Amino acid sequence: MNSGHIPTVELNNGVAMPRLGFGVFQVPNEETEAAVSEALRAGYRAIDTAKAYGNEPGVASALRASGVAREDLFVTTKLWNNDHGHDRALHAFDTSLRLLGLDYLDLYLIHWPAPSSDRYVETWRALVSLLAGGRVRAVGVSNFQPAHLRRIVAETGTVPSVNQVELHPYLQQAELRELHAELGVVTEAWSPLAKGGELLADPVVGEVARRHARTPAQVVLRWHLQLGNVVIPKSVTPARIRENLDVFGFALGEDDMAAIGTLDQGLRTGPDPDHFG
Repeated sequence: MNSGHIPTVELNNGVAMPRLGFGVFQVPNEETEAAVSEALRAGYRAIDTAKAYGNEPGVASALRASGVAREDLFVTTKLWNNDHGHDRALHAFDTSLRLLGLDYLDLYLIHWPAPSSDRYVETWRALVSLLAGGRVRAVGVSNFQPAHLRRIVAETGTVPSVNQVELHPYLQQAELRELHAELGVVTEAWSPLAKGGELLADPVVGEVARRHARTPAQVVLRWHLQLGNVVIPKSVTPARIRENLDVFGFALGEDDMAAIGTLDQGLRTGPDPDHFG
């Protein structure tokens, strides 16, 4: 499968973003080059990393060796909690860009609002200035709750292009997705499979998978895509990297979507954004 099979979504500033990308959360730097290289060979073109993952150099090595033209790639990284504040944010961007070996980024995100430090509005202003300077094609946030989103829009007048949040059938984030739709923010799901395990063994997901002769993971990723989410599944296993990309040749019916829709438990596998950082 090649990258031509991956549809894109138009962000609120006109930039096209692939609707399925490759995440490298918790992939050690020394394993990242091999994993990203495998993903690029399989046809992924969007790669999602972060300063906190410590694997931007591994991503850089894979991108350099891939032979894929820069304009065909969509590279995202994120600013960590100790880099909040206007000047620190600009410095963090420069560092990530250097570690990634790139001249520009496609998407730069504030990783967490870290509300206890109360500097995310100032940080957001820095990202908006990077966008205005042409050093990044789009800017957004990650793990922002409705109140955080409303505040940065009210205080700066600039709406993020993307909010990347934990989202899966056990945590469906209906209120947040509704606000995204109202503001024109693309919803990007991290941990789209809820770290596998329990969700992929859920009998409802299993039944839908049997009906479509697909794996539970493929069914959950397809559910995301039909909801309108961008997804960034992570794997270091070549077969699974390819399996996660093979989700464009089938569609879930209304009954399938409704059945998976009943699974919401408000269950987080990661931190609570109101208190983390």
